[in-house]
Amino acid sequence: MIDRSKLWTGTLNETALGAAAAAAAESGLPAAARPPRVGLYDTTLRDGEQSVGVVLSPEDKLEIARALDAAGIDRIEAGFPRVSADDWRAVELVAAAGLKAEVWGFSRAVQADVEALVELGVPASVIESPISDAKLAALGVSHEAMLERIRTAVSFASSAGIKIAFFGVDSSRADLAFYRRAYETAVEAGAREVVVVDTIGIATPEAAAYLVGQTVEWLGKDIPVHWHGHDDFGLGTAAAIAAVRAGATWVQGTINGMGERAGNADLVEVALALEALYGIPTGLRLDRVRDLALLVQQRSGYALAPWKPVTGDNLFTRESGAVAAQFHDPPAIEPYASELVGAPRGIVLGKKSGIDSIRIKAAELGLDVPGERHAELLAAVKQRGIETRRLVSDDEFRALCAGRA
Repeated sequence: MIDRSKLWTGTLNETALGAAAAAAAESGLPAAARPPRVGLYDTTLRDGEQSVGVVLSPEDKLEIARALDAAGIDRIEAGFPRVSADDWRAVELVAAAGLKAEVWGFSRAVQADVEALVELGVPASVIESPISDAKLAALGVSHEAMLERIRTAVSFASSAGIKIAFFGVDSSRADLAFYRRAYETAVEAGAREVVVVDTIGIATPEAAAYLVGQTVEWLGKDIPVHWHGHDDFGLGTAAAIAAVRAGATWVQGTINGMGERAGNADLVEVALALEALYGIPTGLRLDRVRDLALLVQQRSGYALAPWKPVTGDNLFTRESGAVAAQFHDPPAIEPYASELVGAPRGIVLGKKSGIDSIRIKAAELGLDVPGERHAELLAAVKQRGIETRRLVSDDEFRALCAGRA
């Protein structure tokens, strides 16, 4: 459970949630769901690898899987074994690694895919099938033919002892009547869980909540519902939160939000928002997430924007002089403690520095700089930052203090 003494988010969120609950009660509507815990299902090794140009070796995937497990991820999708020999090997390696997390496979509603899962001995897997009219038209498959594919694949996998979560591709654009038929068909054939899928990231938070709520109502509370969303409109995290509040008990996503196009919902962002802002535990080891994010960056070859939530390099680094004046009081300038996510705090120097920046940096570097020199050094730092159009390094600052620059 998150250490709430390290959160400095004020009372507005609690006030708003309380007001929403009161309004719902007054209107006779059910209150928003608050599950005791939300499970995290990571698909970095499959959906994340679909990022353009990313190739993760079986050994890379095993290393990432171990880091995911150490960070408290509940389920790890090891891959889609029929994609390549490397993917097959990766599933084997991750499944044999003795992880605490459940290891899942991935399959289309295709007989050969499901047979591969059986051959590998994967205990649980997603089975996907397109269900939107746009997807079915592109494939030239009718509603009835697709329902038969779903029924056959899920039934075969279930009879082989594999726990199945049905994954309706492009759920958020599907005809609702057919959506219901597809999910009910999958459950009748043996699917024990279902995934509501916003394949191209078009769902607003309200739409995510609506579709998840309908799914829970249609299938009953005994069928766990996952949310799998993409971030094409920048709503990946918000939609995942809305889905949870509507009854989803699992969130699927990736580390760093990797994935096709604009990527998937970032599991780390979702987990922090659920825990810090909604009081819903996820089990994620937040103190390990920055190391995990860095590992995935290194293995994928992609860098993160430094201002990215939770894992960005700039989150607890201050250049502004106005902010540096409050640096001694973290709750004044930050929404949560840096140690909550294992991040360092620091002052950097540049064009936007102030007198306090000079004082703090000099103390940090152990430099004996008289107060009467602070204004002179500040002017020199600002000038250097403007001329070079970058930060002033610690070595450059030492040289300025020594009169060597």
